[in-house]
Amino acid sequence: MKKITMLATAMAAAVAFASSAQAEMKTEWVDYTQGGMKLKAYVAYDDSKTGKRPAIFMVPSRAGMSAEQLKLAEMWSKLGYIVFAADIFGYGQGILPKTAPEQVAQTDIYRKDRALMKARTQAGFDTMLKNPLVDASKVAVIGYCFGGTVAVELAETGVPIVGMISVHGSFRNFTPEAAKNIKGRVLILHGAEDPVAPLTEVNSLIDQLRIAKVGFELQLFSGTQHAFTNPKNAAEERADREYKVAVPRFLKEVFGVETASR
Repeated sequence: MKKITMLATAMAAAVAFASSAQAEMKTEWVDYTQGGMKLKAYVAYDDSKTGKRPAIFMVPSRAGMSAEQLKLAEMWSKLGYIVFAADIFGYGQGILPKTAPEQVAQTDIYRKDRALMKARTQAGFDTMLKNPLVDASKVAVIGYCFGGTVAVELAETGVPIVGMISVHGSFRNFTPEAAKNIKGRVLILHGAEDPVAPLTEVNSLIDQLRIAKVGFELQLFSGTQHAFTNPKNAAEERADREYKVAVPRFLKEVFGVETASR
């Protein structure tokens, strides 16, 4: 009996390994335009799967289409979803802000022109929906830092999504009554000591969501400041680990499907 059990365990492990080996991540760049600006999105998905699957529309941080942000897209695609990392600044024309001043200059353009921000983001969203692998009934948005602002602005236009996630986002100057347009649930993952987007700013958005009766979750990480996905201390290392648990759990719930093992 013991030998049979050991053989069964070994066979199960072999099957699991073979299944994992068959998974093949594919990445590609997708060109599109908005208002005369050439844009270039980064798409990641498991090429071993066939047919439509849930999609994540990802809005990068103020670093734009940096190597670090592209790795985040690849990380979430391993859950079995197709991930579309949108180009906000114009990477299609070579715009990739590298220094902090360059990044602030880029984000200021869109913070001051919310109509442009929404148009630029909508162009990416519409492009993503044209992908034959995307199940348009199961789309979620995730935004990092500046991308958190963009994600809220997009959600408040009423685009067809089942969920929106902000990871150490910033929340200023939204139209309060626009929250009623948000479809799906909201997950906010935030550092309790964030000096860039303090809790007063977070609470303002929460108030808007409550008034609009939008389902939401707020997870605060103590001892954690901004950009905790690049941890600088033990508290932020914990926050980085826990957000990587919270996001898959939330996506599984809003998509209503099983995820692939990571």
